[in-house]
Amino acid sequence: MIIEQLVGNVHELPAEQYAGRHHEKVVLPSSALVKRIQRVTSDHDRELGIRLAPGPDLRDGDILYLTDTEMITVSVLPTDVLVIAPRSILEMGQVAHALGNRHLQAQFFGEESEYAAQVMVVQYDHTVADFLEHHLTPYNRQERVMPVPFRHAEHTH
Repeated sequence: MIIEQLVGNVHELPAEQYAGRHHEKVVLPSSALVKRIQRVTSDHDRELGIRLAPGPDLRDGDILYLTDTEMITVSVLPTDVLVIAPRSILEMGQVAHALGNRHLQAQFFGEESEYAAQVMVVQYDHTVADFLEHHLTPYNRQERVMPVPFRHAEHTH
């Protein structure tokens, strides 16, 4: 079976729209969400090909296949991240500058987010954790399903 377009996302639909169907999941690491073409296997050993046109990246809960009796969705594995909570704009600027020099992608969340604070989230890296500890910047390490996959930051000098 080749999937060429997404049906929707279970997180954006009322549960009764897909209740009672046989539900299979394709479990992917965050890094696979950016791939437009890939071969995957569901948790029920069904092989699928994904061939999507350019557009948004895959997300947790995306519906790959849907009939009256069954559905297949994307389930994203948690990513090992550092959740950084600087105490001031000065501390935030210092951290952002240091991480920018490492070309490390960051995601930012506000107080209305699931973090309930203004935080910067980056993929775990022991050198970043050492930097944060050395500079006494508050952070913690967590396993999180990220809403957007981290991409390699491209640059030239």
